[in-house]
Amino acid sequence: MSTDTAPSRPPEPAWVPHVMWWHVYPLGFVGADVRPGTPVDERVVEHRLGRIEPWLDHVVDLGLNGLLLGPVFASSTHGYDTVDHFRIDPRLGDDDDFDRLVTAAHERGIRVLLDGVFNHVGREHPAFRALEEQGPDAAAELFAIDWSGWTPGQPVPVGLFEGHDILVALDHDSRATEDLVVQVMTRWLERGVDGWRLDAAYAVPPAFWARVLLRVRERFPDAWFSGEVIHGDAATIARESTMDSLTQYELWQGIWHGIADGNGHETAHAIERHDALLGTFAPTTFIGNHDVTRIASAVGEQFAGHAAAVLFTVAGTPIVYAGDEYGWTAVKEEREGGDDAVRPEFPPTPPAAGDLTHAYEALIALRRRNPWLHLAHTDVVHVTNTAIVLRTATSDAAVVTALNLSADPVEVPAGDAAQVEAGGADLRDGTLRLPAQGWAVLSR
Repeated sequence: MSTDTAPSRPPEPAWVPHVMWWHVYPLGFVGADVRPGTPVDERVVEHRLGRIEPWLDHVVDLGLNGLLLGPVFASSTHGYDTVDHFRIDPRLGDDDDFDRLVTAAHERGIRVLLDGVFNHVGREHPAFRALEEQGPDAAAELFAIDWSGWTPGQPVPVGLFEGHDILVALDHDSRATEDLVVQVMTRWLERGVDGWRLDAAYAVPPAFWARVLLRVRERFPDAWFSGEVIHGDAATIARESTMDSLTQYELWQGIWHGIADGNGHETAHAIERHDALLGTFAPTTFIGNHDVTRIASAVGEQFAGHAAAVLFTVAGTPIVYAGDEYGWTAVKEEREGGDDAVRPEFPPTPPAAGDLTHAYEALIALRRRNPWLHLAHTDVVHVTNTAIVLRTATSDAAVVTALNLSADPVEVPAGDAAQVEAGGADLRDGTLRLPAQGWAVLSR
């Protein structure tokens, strides 16, 4: 076990305040079977990964410049039960398919982020299969195994991730696990990716990330690392792990609950707590991802623009879950296959843009013109159950976001805003008149 002292957190790479990501779940996107009946080693390579490339111009047209790819490595089912971190999943293609996609993205100025599943592996992973076949005689450096009381024929006494039988927990006190993760990260950074989303980062000891990231940054100091953290003391986790960023689930929940429940105070409270993190790190912000009900279904299609307005005008590194810009709907269900609806197959080319897509374009353009929003604090200027006004500002610039959740028009203070940039409202004499269920983003 390594006993290295955890390093201090370095500043995030200089490119990060200017990046906004489009998040794709590749297996669903390309129409691959997420519950195939054949073992990984028996599958024929199917060159599907190229189906993402025709959508890259859509990413650019939106104003985004990052592609966050969900799992692309060989796995048994949904991608999060990895079998080989060094091989592209045969349902997606091979190394050449991956290289072509990365090249096509970079040619358009789009950075690429990979999803790294390093808390656990799938039961088909060769190292775990060896344990099942050989028992204590097999090398078990990647797993914490207590063989006392075990007899041949019994299941290997290994930890599981959150009780999922197909997800076998790795031993994060093991140097072998540390070496594996370093090798995986550096291998794909060498292949041209720009950083990593660290899946289930909350389940891994922060000291493990600190040891790994110190070694990876020695070779790739410009890489970015964002950890999936659903709960816990985010500021402490960021400091101790040295991760650049953590996912902001509390803000996501505050946005959709506040809008769906007609409770602007919940949204305001979440934003105030979000602000408190900025002294430590810039959070990774989102209103949708592959694990949750689509935002248009969560808040109602008429309020999808409201949620996007908040996403793009508060601090953080924003991520758009692919399809949300079209207002696609889908509900996550707690059952086998309950994620399928939120992880759909995409058409060969992007559909025509509608009003919501154009709203996304306007909001992203505003964000791109004002990269200072990445770490700017937000004040709640006005809040009721059905109306909220936010002001995100520095000493010499400000953006005001106003939401009306009511079925009636409303008048709210506009702060010092002087011009409507997105949405729709009438600004007169420092007062903003929002239509029923309307929203607007303004600048000073």
